Amino acid sequence: MEIGLRSLGNRSILADPTIAGAKDKLNAEVKHREAYRPFAPSACLEDVPRFFESNVADPFMLKVCNVLPEYRDQLPAITHVDGTARLQTVHQDTNPRYYKLIKEMEKRNGFPVVLNTSFNIMGEPIVESVHHAIRCFFTTGLDVLVIGNYMVKKVNEVSNHP
Repeated sequence: MEIGLRSLGNRSILADPTIAGAKDKLNAEVKHREAYRPFAPSACLEDVPRFFESNVADPFMLKVCNVLPEYRDQLPAITHVDGTARLQTVHQDTNPRYYKLIKEMEKRNGFPVVLNTSFNIMGEPIVESVHHAIRCFFTTGLDVLVIGNYMVKKVNEVSNHP
């Protein structure tokens, strides 16, 4: 278990922040909460000034900053209605695995940013065991579960066998 105020990249639900429907899907199918509720971004520390009005490290999501106006429409899943985001900065030395994942996201969509929210559903604590993570995964609209070096994907397969 980690120490900190939020999920901070561990025991987290992550999504591509460039997908406009990601916020709505997470609120409706995973978190089971109001549609207006926002999600926060995690970004590599050195890339923050490119997309946000911030140039300070904030590894604990304690501050809100503006998303630069030219990127608000390109990062819809993490940009609040007022153009802000509660940003978590990620440093390569303190969380190398999460940092690498964010850099891989950049290769896919051009943004070293991920949507990050705690791995839980409304009314429950953040997952604390593999069993709890698997139960949460299979009872929500999540697509992929990663635990350590293992990845589980949901497969929607229809069989025509009698």
